[in-house]
Amino acid sequence: MRWVRAVARWVGKSPGTYVWLLLLAITSFVVARMDPAALEYFLQKRSTNLDQLSSHPVHALLASLIWTEQANFLFYFVVFHVFHVPAERWLGTRRWLTVALTAHVLATFVSEGVVAWGVHHHVLPQNMSTTVDVGVSYALAGVEGVLTYRLAGAWRWVYGCGLVGFYLVPLLASHTFTDLGHFCSVLIGLAFHPITRGRPTWDPWRSARRLVPAKG
Repeated sequence: MRWVRAVARWVGKSPGTYVWLLLLAITSFVVARMDPAALEYFLQKRSTNLDQLSSHPVHALLASLIWTEQANFLFYFVVFHVFHVPAERWLGTRRWLTVALTAHVLATFVSEGVVAWGVHHHVLPQNMSTTVDVGVSYALAGVEGVLTYRLAGAWRWVYGCGLVGFYLVPLLASHTFTDLGHFCSVLIGLAFHPITRGRPTWDPWRSARRLVPAKG
């Protein structure tokens, strides 16, 4: 049918994002049906906490990308279409995935490194070593960062500065390791400017003007 072919073409332009969403749909279904006490233990074993990173680093880094603490798939469906879909189509799957995974891995090591220092110096409680730390937010923040270069002219500065401020304010206010990870992820995304050279840019104002019919 025509609509099936249309959907297939749409998905085929950003396959990585839709595979990721499919995995999140499955894991969200599981999370929604698990007992809360069992869920906490289950997610601890799939978290990028100090305990799992020291014993099963690869498993922890990959598993944490597809599990979330709450079964809020609709939220991720919307956010992925706002950021991941346009980023993958703009950069291509390989480059998009490189940005997302690099942000996820490096921000995890930075934030958990701070946790390790805090636990070692008794600034943070010992149970921080086994805290639940799963989700897609570090990878998402990295992709949000690189999307700065999708915008043309002054829009790039408006979006980029707004994005940095959006993640910097919680870090200064709360000082949590998660806020640190988010802020680092944005900076990592911004550092990927070289891979965006030669890619088309978008001017929202110019696009909006094209939608307005010319007078006369």
